Amino acid sequence: MSQSPRSLPPEGIAPALAAPRAASRPSLRATWSAHAPMWLLCAPAFALFAALVLVPLAMTLVLTFYRFDPATGPIAAFQFGNYVDVLGSSYFHTIFARTFGIAALTTVICVAIGTPEAYVLARMRDPWRSLFLLAILAPLLVSIVVRAFGWSMLLNTNGLVNQALGLAGLGPYKLEYTTFAIVIALVHVMLPFMVIPVWTALQRLDPQTEHAALSLGASPATTLRRIVLPQLVPGILSGSLMVFGLSASAFAIPGLLGGRRLKVAATTVYDEFLGSLNWPLGATIAVLLLVANLVVMLTYYRVLERRYARSLGGASR
Repeated sequence: MSQSPRSLPPEGIAPALAAPRAASRPSLRATWSAHAPMWLLCAPAFALFAALVLVPLAMTLVLTFYRFDPATGPIAAFQFGNYVDVLGSSYFHTIFARTFGIAALTTVICVAIGTPEAYVLARMRDPWRSLFLLAILAPLLVSIVVRAFGWSMLLNTNGLVNQALGLAGLGPYKLEYTTFAIVIALVHVMLPFMVIPVWTALQRLDPQTEHAALSLGASPATTLRRIVLPQLVPGILSGSLMVFGLSASAFAIPGLLGGRRLKVAATTVYDEFLGSLNWPLGATIAVLLLVANLVVMLTYYRVLERRYARSLGGASR
């Protein structure tokens, strides 16, 4: 039975329906060809990042599940004994508490010193601003080991600090191989990482807002607290996260100024790898340090994000 004219599709509808499908394929190819140069440009950087960071990190994570035999060394296995040893030992609890306590104290001091320092730097004019900025960045040009030895010479029993205290009728005090020595040296090293982000945030601050607040009768302290400080929160947050992360994982300064008595997580990892040759235990401490560091930093970020939602660009969702 022949089909009626009404059942036949009108002429031109079928090609019109097939046209978007045919056109979508060239559009996808065009999109890929448009973004291909970007991916190709990123490929060397990603390959370098994977080779230098991701692969060693994955190997370290795998090593944490190995078993250590004093006679033969690490033995391939899948067990959680190393995590049980670290998480269940009060000795390692003390080391991690000391590590994060030193990092937190260093961060607080850097915020207290670096924020006013950045504010003064932003209000300076050239050439004094350039000289002041050079003085802030100059320590970064010196090796951290050299700076640690310098502080060791200053803080030892016969160092310049105790000699100055002796002239004032004080001391001598045991300053070297103490928490004080580690913190003061870390503050000296980490201070530029706090000043620069806060100074950058100050560059985006409109001076007219301060003038408007002062013209409306606000005191300088109120203007600083209500107008300036909330806009500095992104810079303070960035700087404090960098300072805390670098201080918690610092090795040279705690190793040289803390001695064998004041161990932190990084020096303990070094001792396990090169002293006891217990690589699985050292890898476990390193992984737990990384995880704990990330948890503390993310928690700190979320707390400040909720507290200063407007300054950080909107409340968290």
